[in-house]
Amino acid sequence: MLSYRAMAAAVYPAGCLHPVENEIELLIPDGDVADPLLSIVVPALNERITIAAFVEWCQAGLARAGISGEILIIDSSTDETPDIALAHGARVLRTPKRGLGRAYIDAIPYIRGKYVLMGDADCTYDFRELSGFVQQFRAGCEFIMGSRFRGAIEPDSMPALHRYFGTPVTTAILNVLYSTHFSDIHCGMRGITRDALVRLDLESQSWEYASEMVLKAVCLGLKTAEVPVHFLKDPAGRLSHMKRNGWLEPWRAGWINLRAMLLFGADFFLLRPGLALLALGLLLTVPVSLGPVPLGPITLSLNWMMLGLTLSVVGLQCFCLGCIVQVMYRYSAARAERWLRLFAYNRAMLASGLTGLAGCALGLPLVRQYLAGGLRLPPVATPQMHLAVLGLLFLVAAFHIFSCTLVLHVANGRARMPRFKVL
Repeated sequence: MLSYRAMAAAVYPAGCLHPVENEIELLIPDGDVADPLLSIVVPALNERITIAAFVEWCQAGLARAGISGEILIIDSSTDETPDIALAHGARVLRTPKRGLGRAYIDAIPYIRGKYVLMGDADCTYDFRELSGFVQQFRAGCEFIMGSRFRGAIEPDSMPALHRYFGTPVTTAILNVLYSTHFSDIHCGMRGITRDALVRLDLESQSWEYASEMVLKAVCLGLKTAEVPVHFLKDPAGRLSHMKRNGWLEPWRAGWINLRAMLLFGADFFLLRPGLALLALGLLLTVPVSLGPVPLGPITLSLNWMMLGLTLSVVGLQCFCLGCIVQVMYRYSAARAERWLRLFAYNRAMLASGLTGLAGCALGLPLVRQYLAGGLRLPPVATPQMHLAVLGLLFLVAAFHIFSCTLVLHVANGRARMPRFKVL
């Protein structure tokens, strides 16, 4: 048995970055594989009923595929699961119970294979049939999703709510938002190269890790494929974790997965919609800055300018936030550098100052009119009012440019900081 710190030192060269933990232990079986090409990495929680068969299935799958591999069980059980897994030839990483996503994060320093295959230890995914994943890895794929809908679903293996509503709906949402063509984004059996897994920089602690993986794989432009898989019903005597946690658990899992789609793809809802709102707002504001503009049966007046001002402000704010998100996540270094160039500190601060001065100058005639009228505005819109609305837009834009520049460069610095400490 090795402690986490000792194992980290063995896995990483001296001076390399790795997380500091004190509650993780690695158990190594007799006859351990020396140099695995594929790592089967699977969390387990009180799976004594299935764990022996699962490890045997993995060994059979590796033999059929003709590939050297290790089986790494991330275990938080209170039953005999770790002892059974170890006795059947699997490595066991003992961790505190902190969530499904966190289990994979904890396992990363211990994964030795170039390729990683994930799944469940409940024998609902047939790991005897892993050759399809190996073929896609050898073809150069970096992220491989299993698909139950393109494979086979055994009767009574998937609740109707999941099969006909939850999975299809959330898969369709992701496909529409990100122009992808997945058929089953919640399939637990999936493959990824170790290098890509590290680049994903997983953050999710629970069920939502599945959606985070898919989203980041798309945003990072990983070469992706799907492999049909067989989904089997729970073995006799076993109760799924969904059922163990009550009827509300599927809804909670669906909600947090949807939340992950929104959080890890926030720029999708900010950047382009923001530009569209900004363009529409400017079309309603700038042409009317010198007075009403007849447009067929409609006359664009001061009221339309106020609507345009609102749209412009919301649009500019969304655009700035979208730029910040892309710099923070750095899915694409080219995009991040594009926004850093656009908001280059010296140029952006100068632009902010000049825009603010222009806003003040455009609003000054209305202030004079207000003072001359005995602190009252004219009852009818005047050219000064139109210019003042445009000036207000300039002032708001100056503030957004100023604040976005500051936050953007802070976010860039934070994004480049390592998440792990050096021992």
